[in-house]
Amino acid sequence: MATPADPRAILTTAAAPASRTTAYGRDPAQVYDVRMPAGPPRGTTVVIIHGGFWQAEFDRTHAASQAQAFADNGFHVAVLEYRRVGMTGGGWPGTFCDVRVAVAVVRADPELPDRVVLVGHSAGGHLAALVASQPDADGLAGAVCLAGCVDLALTARMGLGDHAAQALMGGEPADLPADYARADPAEHVPGIPVVLLHGADDHIVPPAVSRSYADRVGRSLRAHAEVRRIVIPGCEHYGLIDPLHPGFALVLDSVRSLAP
Repeated sequence: MATPADPRAILTTAAAPASRTTAYGRDPAQVYDVRMPAGPPRGTTVVIIHGGFWQAEFDRTHAASQAQAFADNGFHVAVLEYRRVGMTGGGWPGTFCDVRVAVAVVRADPELPDRVVLVGHSAGGHLAALVASQPDADGLAGAVCLAGCVDLALTARMGLGDHAAQALMGGEPADLPADYARADPAEHVPGIPVVLLHGADDHIVPPAVSRSYADRVGRSLRAHAEVRRIVIPGCEHYGLIDPLHPGFALVLDSVRSLAP
């Protein structure tokens, strides 16, 4: 099937409703949507962390088609919502704290398999990679970062998303070195396997960002988890979350490689 002429069309593409929505906190944004697998279940939960440069105007609704595609392929799916920049409690560290808590709650959800793969797109890739470096990531099957802002300092220096990293952090890396060091996945060695997928034609988060993460983490003598990087020809920023784009097949393959 052909992909839309406008790649951003996936942001407003409708999908079947979720099976349920569950709260993990008191704020209306502290929820996750669950989708049950169609056909034989694979015994794996895909936790989707949506992108949007951490900004309030982008919520989880644009991840619905992506989520349904995983469910159609036999996965249980949980799509996280979280407080974002422009919302009370959003920004650093609240945004990351929400995601970290949500992942823990999903892992304890009795209706979802405890084998979990994180899948984060764009800013969600940053959050997934950062979760992968935390002690409580132990037991996760891995993380798949799609066009991820996985080198936060480089994201800031490049001014991506109209200086979205600076909005998240509240300033420049030079002014907040300690905060950036804690918030930047490229400063931390993941404890679980990480797969980096990036479209070669991505001009929103260029492939140089994931390449920098792979290089920086790979130089660490403490690195003990596998980090794989795949650049997809003919793919831009949104193709990785569009089930109709040929690049999405590699997303499914990457998740299956972590949870066969």
